[in-house]
Amino acid sequence: MAAAPVHDTRGIVDPAGLLSRVRFRRHRPAEPLRRYVETYWFIDWDLPEPYVSHVVPHPSVNLTFQWDEDDGPPYAELTGVALGLYARRLTGRGRVCGAKFRPGGFRPYAPHHPVSHWTGRALPAGEVFPRATADLAAAIVGPAGDSARVAALDAFLLSLAAVPDPQADRAMALADRIRRDRSVHRVTAFAASQDMSARALQRLFSAYVGITPKWAVLRHRIHEALERAGRDGAVDWAALAAELGYADQAHLIRAFKATVGVPPTAYTAAR
Repeated sequence: MAAAPVHDTRGIVDPAGLLSRVRFRRHRPAEPLRRYVETYWFIDWDLPEPYVSHVVPHPSVNLTFQWDEDDGPPYAELTGVALGLYARRLTGRGRVCGAKFRPGGFRPYAPHHPVSHWTGRALPAGEVFPRATADLAAAIVGPAGDSARVAALDAFLLSLAAVPDPQADRAMALADRIRRDRSVHRVTAFAASQDMSARALQRLFSAYVGITPKWAVLRHRIHEALERAGRDGAVDWAALAAELGYADQAHLIRAFKATVGVPPTAYTAAR
């Protein structure tokens, strides 16, 4: 199975540094899963010295099967939407096989809790899916080839009984609109354009996406700024601030530094 090209590195703080140290691939899940699962992502590494990867997370729930070969047997983990900068220290040899759910797409697999219940949490996946055992993790991360790993992930996720929910479908559509439409700046105006009150939109996002719609708007702005800062030799920060809906350049710089840890000019210089 050929890996999907790695074009979109949005959220990765140092994509060149990470991709020079690990093998990173994306794969599409089985067709019946694509309604709720955005992508599979695989990372393998064999490092002579530790490396810390930093990611500005997306508004997605992730189910991962991991194996740090020096630290013990494979294990499965469920990670809700991470609100801050996510750091992962990679050492020795290891693998991660992850399933990234579409924003709004996890609730059908765990309908007894609002998705906000998982926000900011990382927990053993077996607490949510009892069949996500160490043996299952070994069956997913153990094979050398990607085809076998994809097949094992497909088999597990297809065995879960996702509960169809029209509200989940609506939440996914609205979250996708916020991600793709750069003209969405204000939650009140966006809610009105969807014939909803701002409060109803907030309740929907809390229950099905795990964060507020305002958080989603702000996070996608930072992803775009991070992408531009890492890709372009010279960024017109005042123009980008206006494009992304910030009040001014200073507002963008403050938001960037608060999320990434350094101001955008320092980030661009370091790249």
